[in-house]
Amino acid sequence: MTVRKATYLDIPEILPVIDAARGIMRASGNLGQWVGGYPSEEAIRTDIQSGVGYVVLEDNGLLVGYFAFIPSPEPTYARIYGGNWLDDSLPYHVIHRIGSTPWSHGVFSAILQYCFERENNIRIDTHRDNLIMQHLLERHSFSYCGIIYLASGDERLAYQRIQTFTAPSSAD
Repeated sequence: MTVRKATYLDIPEILPVIDAARGIMRASGNLGQWVGGYPSEEAIRTDIQSGVGYVVLEDNGLLVGYFAFIPSPEPTYARIYGGNWLDDSLPYHVIHRIGSTPWSHGVFSAILQYCFERENNIRIDTHRDNLIMQHLLERHSFSYCGIIYLASGDERLAYQRIQTFTAPSSAD
């Protein structure tokens, strides 16, 4: 899979991916996340304009995923309840609006590989009913840190992973 910055020309392919991801959520019992048309075409356009929107392509060029990769600070992460961030002093990036098609596999892994090649401190939040995302986060060594609240007041479960890099040892 290939990850690249999204362009406005990708929007007609991104929107069906977002709809498919919303359908996956609904089918798995997550009825409270991505409601009211969120994320809208306007939100995707804003991501692209800000340079934080990305697409995931299969080797044949088919667009199968979308996400936003946003540098800190994330205003809703300023306060966390019922826990603590792993580290609250380092810069970080946030991954938001992750969506993929139901038939594609490995999209989340491709997103994480791309993001961790650019940032070693990543935070993600998800809805309490998004059991699929919670499972993926735990499987990919994210730590549950506590609860944050969106600007709307909606609760989200907050996760963080800090990937440490070790320099190769030199032979004596």
